[in-house]
Amino acid sequence: MNQTLLSPVDRLSRDGFAIVDNVVTPLVVKQLIDAIGQAGPLDAVLRREEEVYGMRDLLRAIPEVRQLAGSPDLLDLVDSILGPGSFAVRGLLFDKTMVANWSVPWHQDLTIAVRSRVESAGFGPWTVKAGITHVRPPVEVLEGMLTLRIHLDDCASGQGPLRVLPGSHRGGKLGAEATRGWLDRQPVVDCLVATGGVVLMRPLLLHASSAATEPSRRRVIHLEYANAPLPGGVDWFEAVERGVS
Repeated sequence: MNQTLLSPVDRLSRDGFAIVDNVVTPLVVKQLIDAIGQAGPLDAVLRREEEVYGMRDLLRAIPEVRQLAGSPDLLDLVDSILGPGSFAVRGLLFDKTMVANWSVPWHQDLTIAVRSRVESAGFGPWTVKAGITHVRPPVEVLEGMLTLRIHLDDCASGQGPLRVLPGSHRGGKLGAEATRGWLDRQPVVDCLVATGGVVLMRPLLLHASSAATEPSRRRVIHLEYANAPLPGGVDWFEAVERGVS
């Protein structure tokens, strides 16, 4: 069936990702860019060779991002996939330019941010990033999550777009050999997205990113959602309330 004839829910189920255009209005995009630009020095800023290329803990650092994460425009989309009552649990910013430029190898998103370390079956190993505890949860947790990548700039082939291997989210946690197998048999898809568009993605989808080859900016707000508490006494680092302002 033609990809364009499938709903985002069906595309996500089949391929592990879906691109939805015009989710965020130009006005909101401008407000987000302004708010990010005005953010003061933050411990959670990400740097590569002294150049800022992103931010962690975006939901707390930028109130406008927190408001976006709890807005009906995004939650209606998330609820259609995860079910009613979904909430954002982590926010990141990726800011790729010709100065702060990088590539990312093929991988799955296997860690989550939590409040504190609690020894519980299926959780581990544990790490601390920018003062926030992170852990690999049981695979069932990752299978119940959804990532939204909100584009604040147009992303064409020269801007180092997200690259994905459709269907790989159905294989659970994949090692190096299984990843090579997917690369051998599955054509790679580049996620080309206009400003205000959103990539929906399952965390277990194999994905990568090439370095930008054209002198323009690619800013992406990365929001992770869940719709249930964590098992075993472990708590999400943050759960954004619905309709937050």
